[in-house]
This record gives sequence, structure tokens and C-alpha cells, in this order.
Amino acid sequence: MPLAADPQIEHLLRRAGFGARPDELQRLGQYSVAQAVEYLVNYDDVPDDVDSHIGESGYSGMTSVAGFAPQSRVTDARQRWLFRMVHTNRPLQEKMTLFWHNHFATGYSKINGLIGTAEATRYMASRPSEDPGAVRGQLEMLRDLALGSFEEILVNIARDTAMLFWLDGRTNTRAQPQENFGREIMELFTRGVGYYTEADVYAAARVFTGWNLARPGSAADGSQHYAFTFVANQHETSAKTFSFPIYPDGGRTIPARPAADGMQDGLDFIAGLARSPETARYLAAKLYRFFVSDSGEVSGAFVDRVSAMYLRSRGEMKPVIRDVLLSPEFWSPASYFARYSWPVEFVVRAIKDIGWAGFSLGDTLTPLNNMGQTLYDPPDVAGWDLGPSWFSTGAMLARMNFASTLAGNQKFRIAASARPYAQTAQSVLSWALDALAARPLDSAVRTELGDYLAATGVWTGADAQLQTKVPGLVHLIAGSPEYQFV
Repeated sequence: MPLAADPQIEHLLRRAGFGARPDELQRLGQYSVAQAVEYLVNYDDVPDDVDSHIGESGYSGMTSVAGFAPQSRVTDARQRWLFRMVHTNRPLQEKMTLFWHNHFATGYSKINGLIGTAEATRYMASRPSEDPGAVRGQLEMLRDLALGSFEEILVNIARDTAMLFWLDGRTNTRAQPQENFGREIMELFTRGVGYYTEADVYAAARVFTGWNLARPGSAADGSQHYAFTFVANQHETSAKTFSFPIYPDGGRTIPARPAADGMQDGLDFIAGLARSPETARYLAAKLYRFFVSDSGEVSGAFVDRVSAMYLRSRGEMKPVIRDVLLSPEFWSPASYFARYSWPVEFVVRAIKDIGWAGFSLGDTLTPLNNMGQTLYDPPDVAGWDLGPSWFSTGAMLARMNFASTLAGNQKFRIAASARPYAQTAQSVLSWALDALAARPLDSAVRTELGDYLAATGVWTGADAQLQTKVPGLVHLIAGSPEYQFV
């Protein structure tokens, strides 16, 4: 729990990461804002060794049954992702992975109902290096491509095993075109509501006929798995015409092709969606809501600039996100603490601010569910309902309870961190408010917090007071309405 660093760096790390560990503040505090943004977007230059620290002392713990198995047990997969959010030195990579996870919302529960827990977890979270069939789960794909080509992400999503189960692409055949994926790739993944027709949905369904699943590998060695395959004899080969351009010359019709070449229909369609100005503006608006503010109107100037960069970069996300993080809207004083924190943002930020030694990430899973967010399991294809919708009475109580649990778990560390400021109750309060940066508190709230420290008698700064009153103070701040914004 360090004293406050540069408020600009803290703002950057709340939005482009999940808050800041002391070492992150120290590292990025040496940089200008522009240099810090470059450090974050060029995360490929930073070693990705965070998972090697799982199980080591000095890091968050895990709670697992019968051995840690994130490739086949979803509770372990959730803890592994939370571990990365807390301890990674590539915070923007994890933040963008969360953005894409919500953008391409795919629910574990449905897949689990179709093929069982281990297989469902495998297609959501497995890594090729740990899987006998070299399966790369959806989240690992999104992490790998987090700041890459949007078109490449779309192609991978269309071929993704979890997505083929989630939106029923595995049943999309020439005789019965399945419309789910064709609709959502236009409505939720690219162009947005109002920029396609029902005829487009039917044409898109036919584009993806034959984009199904196979079952390669061997059951004997565990390598057997579901994987994308193009089944040529299930592809509908006629021409498909859309209400918007598919090709750079303005052409709206994907030509009839022999079945053997039919996969190109989907690739042409995806390329057309990826280069669409409507897609550029749709993504720019979502990025504004994610990185700048989820209240009020989306800035038209921001959308104009960011969508123009998207089109200039041909959908490469690194220059787009660089523009977002350097935008005047991002750095406006009005944008500080202007976005409602998602449950996972609140939990990870609190752990970074308060401490993690001796704390198990397994103890976050039920609170996160009670707050309204279960990783790998958004409620539907539209993703989580964001903004003030996070803050029902029950969800806010769950946040306050989590803050209490964490502060109690870390009480000795909190007391030790506060000891240099223990001369007066006001100096301890100032330290705590700096360490847990939040929206400015109303003077009456600050007075109440000071009264809490003095409620049981004269403040002496003794160890007993530090170990009882200061963790309680930290709980009150972390559970306050002001701390719920990033």
C-alpha cells in the first residue's frame, strides 16, 4: 500500500490495467505519459513469465481440488486469469483480453451443458503447450491477438471451437443454414444494430455453411478434441448478396463458387466487415465506453479520430489503442474516476492496493459471482450489462463484504504499512486515502472516517490500534461508493 504516485500514471493504470502494484508505480513513474503508453502498448517487449510464479511465496495463492488444472477445471482457469491480472507486467494485454472476452461474449455454462466440464474448460482456457491435442482455448487466442489485426481476430472467432458450440455453428449446413453466428457477427461483433438487414442475416448464414467441427486425435492419449473443419459438401454454393459493400470496389455480392472453394465466402465476408467504416465507428464507440467513460454521450470527435485510425491502420489494434490512450478525452480531468468499475476490476485493484500475501484467489470467485461477473461466463452473447447496472443493492453489499474480507486477511501488512504515519489519526487517514486512490470524498465522509479512527478513545498509534482500526478504515474506503469508479 504505497503512497500516491503521479495521478496521471495511476489513471493510466486503472484504465489500461487493473490498478497498480507498488513496483508498477515505481517503474512507470519514471516515464512521461507518452513513454508510459508506449511501454504498455509494446508489451511484446516485456517477458511474459507471470505464470511461472503460480504457487510461489510472495504471490497470490490458489485454492484447488486434486491439483491445479486450469486447462480442464473452470474454477482453476478463473484463478489463473485473476493471477495474471494481479501479477502480470503486461497489464494492457490482460485488459484488452477482458475487452475482447466481453465483445465476443461466449458462455462456459452452455458449452458445459453440451460437452461437459473438462471439455468446455478446454475450449475456453487451454493452452497448446499443456494440451495433448495442442488445443488453444478462446481466451488464449484473444490474449495472443489482443492488439493484433481485428480481421484476424474475426477469422479466429469464426473458427473457434467454443464459439462454434456457443452460437451453433457446428450445425450450420446447406440444408439448414443456422443464422445465429451470421447475425451476431454483424450486430454485436462488427457493424452494429441498424447496419444490416434480415436478408443480410440469411445471406451470412449461407456464407458460413460448412464451417463445422471435426473430432481429430486419439482418445487413447487424450489428444482427441473438437476442432474447426470446413465441410465442402455442406456449403451452399450460390452467390450471396448483401446490403453493404463486401469488396474494396464496392461490390456487394460474393460470387457463386465450387463447394471445394466455399470457405473463401466466409473469408471474403469477414474481410468486408473488418474494413467497413461502420465497424470502425462501432468499435471506436465501444472503446470510448471501456477506456474513457460509460456515462453520458460518446464523444463524436473521439469516434471520428479513432475510427479514422482504425481504417488507416487496416484494423491493426495497436495504433488504435495508442490513439485511445493518448486522446484528449482519455486525459480530460472529467474522465478521471468516470467509469463504473466492473467487478473483476474492483477485485483486482483492491488486491493490488491492499495486498495479496497469504490471500487465495479462490476466495474471490463467489464474491465476483455475487457482484454479477463470473469470468468465462457472460450471461448472453451481448455480454455483461455495464455501467450503473453493476450496482444493485446485493452487488454493492458483495463489494463491501469482499473489502472487509481482504482487509481482515491483510491486517498485519496494513498495520505495518501504516506505522510510519501513526503519529496522528489524521496522518493515518491521509495515508489510507492516498494508498486507495478514489473519487474525492465529501468533507463529511472524510470527517466520519476520522471519527471512526477515534471512536474508541484517544489515538495513540499503538500496534493494537493499527491492527484493529486501520484494517477497518481500509475496508470502509474500499467499500465506499467513491472507490467503485476507475
